[in-house]
Amino acid sequence: MNFVEELKWRGMIHDIMPGTEEQLQKEMTTAYIGFDPTADSLHIGSLVQIMILVHLQRCGHKPIALMGGATGMVGDPSGKSKERNMLSEEVLQHNLTCVQKQMERFLDFDCGENSAEIVNNYDWFKDFSFLDFIREAGKHISINYMMAKDSVKSRLETGMSFTEFSYQLVQGYDFYWLFKNKNCKIQLGGSDQWGNITTGTEFIRRKAGGEAFAVTTPLLKKADGGKFGKTEEGNVWLDKRLTSPYKFYQFWLNSSDQDVKNYIRIFTLMTQEEIEQLEQQHEEAPHQRLLQKTLAEDITKRVHSEDDLKAAITASNILFGKSTSEDLMSLDEDTFLSVFDGVPQFEVSASDLETDIFDFLAEKTQVFASKGEARRMIQSNAVSINKTKISADKQLSSDELISNKYLLIQKGKKNYYIISVV
Repeated sequence: MNFVEELKWRGMIHDIMPGTEEQLQKEMTTAYIGFDPTADSLHIGSLVQIMILVHLQRCGHKPIALMGGATGMVGDPSGKSKERNMLSEEVLQHNLTCVQKQMERFLDFDCGENSAEIVNNYDWFKDFSFLDFIREAGKHISINYMMAKDSVKSRLETGMSFTEFSYQLVQGYDFYWLFKNKNCKIQLGGSDQWGNITTGTEFIRRKAGGEAFAVTTPLLKKADGGKFGKTEEGNVWLDKRLTSPYKFYQFWLNSSDQDVKNYIRIFTLMTQEEIEQLEQQHEEAPHQRLLQKTLAEDITKRVHSEDDLKAAITASNILFGKSTSEDLMSLDEDTFLSVFDGVPQFEVSASDLETDIFDFLAEKTQVFASKGEARRMIQSNAVSINKTKISADKQLSSDELISNKYLLIQKGKKNYYIISVV
């Protein structure tokens, strides 16, 4: 497989330095992408860059994921309107450990000479004194060169600290260090990193007399102009503690037809022929959302697991009425609450389960405005508890509690209520 050709048809190339493709065709080449550990999980924006490394490795080259233990302490000004808060060394170390585990789901770290590798730039910066750094790095890159970068120019009016101004020097030195110590000849990254990356190639040229290369990917945006990977709740994370597999699955399932054609190329390993065939099937019956379902299933399984995917599909079916009470009872608490996020909740005590069903629905929970309304709706077969229709002689039991804590009441077709039993 040709790495550049692979990225081209997937729409994953924004800029490429002359000579890059020739270098990749000449020999197995080591390339890297930097990840700043500003949180203890990556999000789906980072997944674009992870997929670049995955394609690189599948094409026979060696990927390095550089964890910014040092650069995370500085903060990258690219695309930022103001300076980031600094993180402590302890927090950064925790974040690095978590992010490294996520990387291991995607890259092969034991496959011979092109095995993936994770490095931390804190390892070579921790004993580097300030005076040594400005002598070793600072004298090779001029102020004029640094000021010409978009990441600097865009911030001159609002202000920029020396800390942030020095970021491109620090990142440039990373590339130089990897070039010298790991024979790394290519840096990959998002298009907002072009300035930082080219500083690295310039650094290598001036300090080592070497030749290095660069490839950047387009910054992903939604067709409607919205920011990719952002929801009302914030980022879509790869860690299930922060974004449940159900919500993760739903994010991809709810992609527009225009967006999903980009996403399925970027985030899956399907071939061009397979994707074009899927698109044709999708066009014949767009209401079945074949592209969205294929993408959501593929990516949820790879980021989480087969079991998490099954739970997410079960949860989705529950919301849209294609499920049984057994499906509902199988959900864990987090998934259950994710599915019915925003549904009105009432809290009752365990002893309230022993009361008359009309009293329970109208007095203890206010699902109905009156006992009379509850009676009429039950008699017309319009009330369900845990997806099972109930009758007037219904007796509640603690055995029915989802996750030993909840009841789900449905009034009519669309009105849900969660009863929390304490």
